[in-house]
Amino acid sequence: MLKNLPSESKAVAFGLTAVLLWSTVASAFKIALNYVPPIILLFGAALVSVIVLAVILQCQGKLSLALKQLAQLNLNTFLLGLINPVFYYLILFEAYDRLPAQVAQPVNYTWAITLSLLSVPILGHRLNRRDLLGLVLGYAGVVIISMAGKNVTGHLDPIGLALALLSTLLWAGYWLLNTKSKKDPIIALFHNFLISLPVLSLLILFWPTIEMQWHWQGLTAIAYVGLFEMGLAFVFWQLALKHTNNSARIGTLIFISPFISLFLISAILKEPLQLQSFLGLGFIITGVVIAQRQT
Repeated sequence: MLKNLPSESKAVAFGLTAVLLWSTVASAFKIALNYVPPIILLFGAALVSVIVLAVILQCQGKLSLALKQLAQLNLNTFLLGLINPVFYYLILFEAYDRLPAQVAQPVNYTWAITLSLLSVPILGHRLNRRDLLGLVLGYAGVVIISMAGKNVTGHLDPIGLALALLSTLLWAGYWLLNTKSKKDPIIALFHNFLISLPVLSLLILFWPTIEMQWHWQGLTAIAYVGLFEMGLAFVFWQLALKHTNNSARIGTLIFISPFISLFLISAILKEPLQLQSFLGLGFIITGVVIAQRQT
């Protein structure tokens, strides 16, 4: 069906598919976390992701190359695997476990603002007035969304909010460290998740008491997260970037995701949406757009 479409139309189709998939994962996170702790959610999702990425690489004829490159893994690759998925998703899932989804999900989008901050020491960029305005608007949105979360649960979880913000630091740092990588992005992601499995296995062995409820809803949510959030959505996004001559235009599609996600959170999780959630998200997206122009 897509074969006869122009290249830019294919890019939009792939980009929108990725955006729609990412719009569902906040709800999937919360459903899975109702049944299993963050460490089990991450291990299960990472395992599914490794299988999915291996199948994709096999279809592309790159699996043998990816396996051969395992012998060339260095310390930098191992560290990137520790950041994503191990530390990033553990912290993100813990934040989701503590916060309403309509708070954790928009706050996670401030990673693009964090990226502009980290680009100063790492890439030597300078913050100008536009960047500072983006930072102010973005983090003002975080404050507004925190108020919305307090209306939903009756209290504000400062640890959960701090973890959500810390996850943005890890995610932005991960992408900045990846700027010089020449490895195929899908192979790189496959290596990351492959590295994570033995690390997560050790963490599970030494983790404090783990309480789980083995229900089909939790297992389905784990598989969904591994299949779409950590696997197929990324592949569709890479295909979108491959088929476009204007990556900035395709990049703007991502801003549709958090708004769709809020409505899904309301419909699936039955969280009462707050006006502050939309207002705060508007501030965050505006801040991200302004900050990204320079980064």
